[in-house]
Amino acid sequence: MSNAIFQMPRPENEPVFNYAPGSPEKAKLKAALEELKGKEVEIPLIINGQEVKTGRLGDCVMPHNHRHRLGQFHQAGPEEVQAAIEAALRARQEWAALPWEERAGVFLKAAEILAHDKRYLLNAATMLGLSKTPYQAEIDAACELTDFWRFNTYYMEEIYRQQPRSTPLSWNRVEHRGLEGFIFAVTPFNFTSIAGNLPTAPAMMGNTVVWKPASSAVYPAYFVMKILEEAGLPPGVINFIPGPGSTVGDLVLKHPDLAGIHFTGSTATFQNMWKTVGANIHTYRTYPRLVGETGGKDFVFAHSSADIEALVVALVRGAFEFQGQKCSAASRAYIPESIWPEVKERLVAMTKELKVGDVSDFTTFMGAVIDKAAFDNIVSYIEYAKNSPEATILVGGSYDDNTGYFIDPTIVQTTNPKFKLMEEEIFGPVLTVYVYPDDELDETLELCNTTSPYGLTGAIFARDRRVIVKMSRALYEAAGNFYVNDKPTGAVVSQQPFGGARASGTNDKAGSMLNLLRWVSQRAIKENLLPPRCYRYPHMDEA
Repeated sequence: MSNAIFQMPRPENEPVFNYAPGSPEKAKLKAALEELKGKEVEIPLIINGQEVKTGRLGDCVMPHNHRHRLGQFHQAGPEEVQAAIEAALRARQEWAALPWEERAGVFLKAAEILAHDKRYLLNAATMLGLSKTPYQAEIDAACELTDFWRFNTYYMEEIYRQQPRSTPLSWNRVEHRGLEGFIFAVTPFNFTSIAGNLPTAPAMMGNTVVWKPASSAVYPAYFVMKILEEAGLPPGVINFIPGPGSTVGDLVLKHPDLAGIHFTGSTATFQNMWKTVGANIHTYRTYPRLVGETGGKDFVFAHSSADIEALVVALVRGAFEFQGQKCSAASRAYIPESIWPEVKERLVAMTKELKVGDVSDFTTFMGAVIDKAAFDNIVSYIEYAKNSPEATILVGGSYDDNTGYFIDPTIVQTTNPKFKLMEEEIFGPVLTVYVYPDDELDETLELCNTTSPYGLTGAIFARDRRVIVKMSRALYEAAGNFYVNDKPTGAVVSQQPFGGARASGTNDKAGSMLNLLRWVSQRAIKENLLPPRCYRYPHMDEA
């Protein structure tokens, strides 16, 4: 043991490269893209540090060119799921007993490996596997994941430093223990950074993890796992088991040693997981911690005093970056009648400029949606709008899945504020606009607050400070991340802790100390420095 009180380096957010023409980073990223496009990767399960190949294979393809296979991944079955759980449980005590600064060292090293040696490789894997443009991959795979690993280790130290008050006679302290059992991390397709954060945040705090990545995003997730191994993550701490949700989830959720779930995905899936945990609550060793970030129906609400140019850019970027496949994407907008003609003209014109295609072409603004199931679901909403007397397609509405799962950025105007496309999550490049009378601001704010079951992100646009205050108060519970004169996407670790309530999740704020607190169980210790030697109290004596 070292006789020292260690401090984590004070983190800063990783600088975002812009990949400008002629820049060295642009050349390196293009080289990484060509390298990955030129080979297929066989992706095994990783259980207790060992590669496991089941022969049950799934394909990793480019969404923007689904005939191009990037690799194949082995899928877990019941035997492998059980092995992963047992590996996590075996590794738990030794990992938890490791000095906290040594655990932190693994993730600090992983951050530097990513920021320097593996930056372009992981960005390229994210571009090809998820159809992200260079900028969207950079802010996700390189910068946000690096930030998670740097800032979370810093927050870990802050948590451990929080100690209770002692007295002259007693020395009081608190231990922050990992949870008793294993953590189940279920990660989504749309962010490589989330795929990296969900298993590692609990692991930092002394937990061991069973990690199931989304089948449509195994490709970049595997590169994340390899970075962690290179950084010195011990075997069994994080066990990587891609596979069908029904196979993996059913076994994990009913295991008596399940101690927690770290989830990002659909509201329906998380609700079903919660139901399963509730039905099995009497069988667990401890009450599992449930941390989930789920759906969104995120809004942009404009006042007549809004800066129109800024509003239009926010709508286009917020709705159509990464094909609208962000849980924070702008999906519904409320625009006053007085400014709508100018907003409409600019919005339609700007949307028509957006280039849709292969993300390896750096002039592309939008790639393809993730897979056939997503394509079909999004198309069903577009067709619904086309056939509704309450809606008009202002721009877009076209789609084609012959080469890739391409859907043009689409803007729908509706006369019904409760229209289906104003209420339901679409998770694609579709923005629905409701134009409201200027003198019905209060009523429309209430519509915005109550129309959707979600409460993730939202944005307001106004110049008048009194109006900004009024709108903020009216929408107080409508969003866990709230933006003033900005798009509702793009939360940065340590700057805007991310999460929402209502049907959007448990609001445990990824990118902050609050999330890490969910992965520890405190033990309060009192040491009596001068124990009493008589049972009697003064009041028992009579004068």
